Amino acid sequence: MADTLTVRTPGHTTVQDLGRTGRSRHGLPANGALDQHSARVANILCGNDERAPLLELTALDFACVPSADILVAVTGAPADVTVSAAPRPQWEPFVVRAGEPLRVAGIRQGLRVYLAVLGSVETEYLQGSCAPDTVLGFGPALRAGDELTLRASCPPLDHPYSRIPLFRLAAPAAAAFPATTWTIDVTDGPDRAEFGDTASRLFGAPFTVSPRSNHIGLRLGSEGRLPRRTDTGEVLSRGVPIGAVEVPAGDELLVLHRGRGVTAGYPVLAVVTATGLSALGQVRPGQALRFRHRTLDEAVTAYRAQRAAVDALRARVRTAFDTLRIPVHAGG
Repeated sequence: MADTLTVRTPGHTTVQDLGRTGRSRHGLPANGALDQHSARVANILCGNDERAPLLELTALDFACVPSADILVAVTGAPADVTVSAAPRPQWEPFVVRAGEPLRVAGIRQGLRVYLAVLGSVETEYLQGSCAPDTVLGFGPALRAGDELTLRASCPPLDHPYSRIPLFRLAAPAAAAFPATTWTIDVTDGPDRAEFGDTASRLFGAPFTVSPRSNHIGLRLGSEGRLPRRTDTGEVLSRGVPIGAVEVPAGDELLVLHRGRGVTAGYPVLAVVTATGLSALGQVRPGQALRFRHRTLDEAVTAYRAQRAAVDALRARVRTAFDTLRIPVHAGG
């Protein structure tokens, strides 16, 4: 029989990956992990392909028990991670022995935690991705008693001298999780010129995330004056990018995230950068955020630096895993 991971406390947990890249042309939202950086790092720490399935925990406590020894990594928002009530680190891999309960509780400051397992887990796919799609009803949240089949077994991981697992891989953790106000980087949107002088209001007073926000998009309210479109021409429905900052006629802004529909008809004042999107995936309802303007060159440089840090981590993991004879599952 295959080894499994049995869910004891599901919280709100889904099996995710990095989404349906390139499917927007067919009308499918990308979906996938909202904090893509944390998801990538969790998988790489387990020797997996960065696109391999892993668990996304949103806000609530989670607990599971493996039927065999496993190597896991937990990234994302700060949380209390324990194995048989003993604390374990985030952003570094660690071993969970067969039958030991693994628990992630007290998710704070941010909203989402990512849990990857060496070799990943078996799951269903739709258009090349296991990412849930709430519109299509694909990929329901996990329930108590669900069993996830492990794709690979974990070799013995005792240190040859001290007899304890040893990992110090210095993963590039996400930027600090602020106690008060988040800073989200954006570049100019395609309709920037249509807002005239009011465009600068995007960078004035902070915005508060509405409880009506979700993976499709965030609704933002502000006590300050909102940007207003000064152009009187009609706005036609057209394709919109992930991260589009839309300005409807009402009293809030919309920021589209990975579950967004591929077309919309509101003017787009700005677009959240690739690194900003991961941070945006951690902002909790009720928290405040400020937008920070970045040029396209600055946004590309920041993303390249983040990816370079992830690539360097991948090289360190491969070296460490080869030394310990841990298989690397680079194919996802």
